[in-house]
Parts: sequence; structure tokens; C-alpha cells
Amino acid sequence: MQFFGLEHFAGHVNETFDVALDQDGGSVFTLVEARPLPVQRAVPGMVRAPFSLLFRHESAILFPQKIYQMKHAALGEFGIFLVPVARDRDGFIYQALFN
Repeated sequence: MQFFGLEHFAGHVNETFDVALDQDGGSVFTLVEARPLPVQRAVPGMVRAPFSLLFRHESAILFPQKIYQMKHAALGEFGIFLVPVARDRDGFIYQALFN
């Protein structure tokens, strides 16, 4: 299992990530935001600062919240829990929170 921090994603905003949707194929999600989250109070043993990622999928289909297998040229393959949080004229926005 990989342990990611904000620094792993911050340089990849506006890049695409291949996402496995089912056994028949996948789709492309675009990272549209990578930002730190406020720390309310330091927790003993905390190993990373919390952060948020927002991905856009340009489809009229809403995918459920779950762990998706992603692949990126620089970051490799990994699972990420995505939650749909908004819809705009270009598709749906999905969020991943790390704490």
C-alpha cells in the first residue's frame, strides 16, 4: 500500500488518471484541485497533514462512492476512495480526503 501526501498530487493538477470502472473497461478522471485542509489540532503520531483532492469526470453518469483503482504515469497504480460531491456543466466532481 502506498502512503501519499499532498506533495505527490500537487504537481499533477489538470492531468488525467485512468480509473478502472469494471471488468470491461475504464474511464479517465481529471485532477482539478489538490489542496491542504486545516488542522484543528495536532494529533500525537500524526504522520501527514490532511488534504483534499477533487477529480472531474465528464460524463452524465454518476458513479457511486467507493474505492476505485487508479493509474497515473508518474504515481503508478493505487486505490482511492472517491465520493461524488457536485455536478457542473462539464460532469461530476468527486472528492478524496486524506487525514
